[in-house]
Amino acid sequence: MKTLLKQVPIVAFAIALIGVSINMFLGPHHIAAGGVSGIGILAEQFFGINRALVVLVLNGFMLIITYLFLGESHFVHTVIGSIMLPISLAIVPEIMVTSDRLLSVIFGSAIFATGVAILYKIGASSGGTTIPPLIFKKYFGLSTSIGLLATDSVIVLFNIVVFGFEEFLLAIFSLVITSIVMSYIETGMKRRKAVMIMSEHHVDEIKAALFQEVNRGITVFSVEGGYTGREKNMLMIILSNQEYPAILKVIDEIDNKSFVIAYNVSEVHGLGFTYLPLG
Repeated sequence: MKTLLKQVPIVAFAIALIGVSINMFLGPHHIAAGGVSGIGILAEQFFGINRALVVLVLNGFMLIITYLFLGESHFVHTVIGSIMLPISLAIVPEIMVTSDRLLSVIFGSAIFATGVAILYKIGASSGGTTIPPLIFKKYFGLSTSIGLLATDSVIVLFNIVVFGFEEFLLAIFSLVITSIVMSYIETGMKRRKAVMIMSEHHVDEIKAALFQEVNRGITVFSVEGGYTGREKNMLMIILSNQEYPAILKVIDEIDNKSFVIAYNVSEVHGLGFTYLPLG
């Protein structure tokens, strides 16, 4: 319960982002890009029912599904978001931030994806169609971003009937942006560069220079040349993107014929990156 109470501000913030994305960006331009909020936009246009009321009813149904398939823990975490979402849609003013539909889709989708990803990160949910992706992940190992894309694709099809073909295309574009942003957040925001360095005669000098330049650990691998068959040492170091240019300059100054491989790492967790040593 204490953990749940600590998460309330985070859930409230994430739900507020979703409310802003719907009422200020997607809704005013009739973009129903999936989710119960998308169903709410469609129902509001077709039947004249307030979108917040539609979301409240659908979330109530999804809570039952959550309890049956995901268990009591997920149910408890979902209750808060399920109640907060219709409240957010009722409170956040329905205004058109920009008249440019493309900008609205891009920013609205990115804001929506950020809100949903924050909820997924802490094991919470806004209810509605964010529940099926969690079920797909539990029983089939499917990524939540892909699960959300599949679930919302069905809802997006109804844009053709209710609004028209152009709105349908914009809704698809919104889904793609949402999926990309969610995948980016899910795979980690602490992106770094892994740098592997090989030098014929200056490995020790480079290692000493790296220790002096940045306060990072260095791993030394024993490797064998595929052509020569000679054994040599290879260095690997994890760096922030800002540190990489300076390190590359240091390496080139010592041995401009060294072989350097750099690739992006989605997330790094540990000493020097996610926490610092005491003292």
